[in-house]
Amino acid sequence: MIQEVLAFYEERGLDPGYQGEFEARYCEAFSNYLGGGHADAVATGTVAVYVAIAAASLPQGSEVLVSPITDSGTLSAILMNGLVPRPVDSGVNSFNVTSATVRDALTDNTSAAVLVHCAGQAISDIAEIASLLRDSGIKLIEDCSQSHGAEVSGAKVGTFGDISAFSTMYRKAHITGASGGVVFSRDENLYRMALAHADRGKPTWEPGFDFRDPRKFLFPALNLHTDEISCGIGLASLARLDEVRQARLRYVAAVCDALDEIAGVASYGYSGDDSPFFQPVMVESGAIKCDKTSFAEAVMAEGIAINPHYRYLIVDWPWLTPYFSTPVDTPNARHVIDNSFNLYVNEKYDDAEAKDTIAAIKKVSEYFGIA
Repeated sequence: MIQEVLAFYEERGLDPGYQGEFEARYCEAFSNYLGGGHADAVATGTVAVYVAIAAASLPQGSEVLVSPITDSGTLSAILMNGLVPRPVDSGVNSFNVTSATVRDALTDNTSAAVLVHCAGQAISDIAEIASLLRDSGIKLIEDCSQSHGAEVSGAKVGTFGDISAFSTMYRKAHITGASGGVVFSRDENLYRMALAHADRGKPTWEPGFDFRDPRKFLFPALNLHTDEISCGIGLASLARLDEVRQARLRYVAAVCDALDEIAGVASYGYSGDDSPFFQPVMVESGAIKCDKTSFAEAVMAEGIAINPHYRYLIVDWPWLTPYFSTPVDTPNARHVIDNSFNLYVNEKYDDAEAKDTIAAIKKVSEYFGIA
């Protein structure tokens, strides 16, 4: 695809830039993959979240509900839009929020919710959450950065909310190269605002718009574009997204199905609707003669690619907590983080990698012994 992009522009005597032929093709293909709507490719996943929030035109200083386990880019996007983050707890033994925890976190000052489909597993009751927020006049922004192609009842993540954001950086199930992102919405007005916030406030949809005349721009905004070569990569990657999902799921299923036979650990769970980015493994508290992190580090020492402790619990970040309107904790999210480690997942992993992973976890379990 890179060669195709370069050949296309060489034939025309042009440099490959942005908002050209391949971005148009890619955004159309991305929208079609989600069943129709409007997409804009941007420079990074963080930019996608920022632009999606900006497009919603939320009241300055209002509160935005946010998932308790997420990347710092999500929080920075909220803060840099002049909004106040309010953490929502996850469900029991889950990285994801529930309709109950969202309902409990609502205040009179809530204007939106930025909810993450974490680790490649969709929020199971996202449709109920969307209905709850819609009835309350609250915008739902889905952060699908870790969950391309994941589904709930046959509907893909990113199609439940008012607008959604995707990261397309390397290691994701769908990529546009080293870094990248996409903003998606079925609401044309929100899509237009996203376009303008991603390109210096330009109303590019207006008839006769002249990009050389800044007098007609709408508001201050940065240039947050991606490029034609990245969109070419995105076309190739998107075409095999479902194949990648299934390959990753086969590895996850092989490992998780075997965990029940190993003392001291348990499966986080999975379904055929997931799009795995990483796969948590639960370490049963008090069941083994070591702490969770020591267990995980021993698994890593066996050559298995893992993250021993996922440090993305937002209430634990000293730089962030001063921005909360009130002190808050998320005990369910803390519990799941403290009692799990994360296996990295790749579509090239096959039965051999699954067997190696299982053997390493079993070896460590037997070494430490049952408490």
